[in-house]
Amino acid sequence: MKVTDKPIVVSQTFNASIDTVWNAITELHQMQQWFFENIPDFKAEVGFKTQFNVASEERNFLHLWEIAAVIPEQKIVYLWKYEEYTGSAFVTFELAENNNQTILTVTNTVLEDFPQNIPEFKPESCLGGWEYFIKNRLKDYLNKSL
Repeated sequence: MKVTDKPIVVSQTFNASIDTVWNAITELHQMQQWFFENIPDFKAEVGFKTQFNVASEERNFLHLWEIAAVIPEQKIVYLWKYEEYTGSAFVTFELAENNNQTILTVTNTVLEDFPQNIPEFKPESCLGGWEYFIKNRLKDYLNKSL
């Protein structure tokens, strides 16, 4: 993924209230159920930082997250980097209400180019990852918990 790439956008409508979806994307215990089970800590507070590793085949991806912006029950923005690789992105989770449902839109905007020779950093891999997490994992999690 490069700065010149269009942002990756994934949207999903949930049959759940905004506060339910907000809690699912900002409370550590819930995030561990659908997002990354090894997130050690999380707070929806500007400046909060956390890190955790995700292994993919023979590569490690030490995730470095820093919360850049928070508007409770509306928006949270992560600065997303990896310890071992160049590149950074803003990942924005935005919530909107529509007819007693909640629309979650995730936007991944590259700030600094990621290595082009690593498959996980290709735009289609990023899109597939967000679709998996939002349209499958989070949707299934919310459907089970309602």
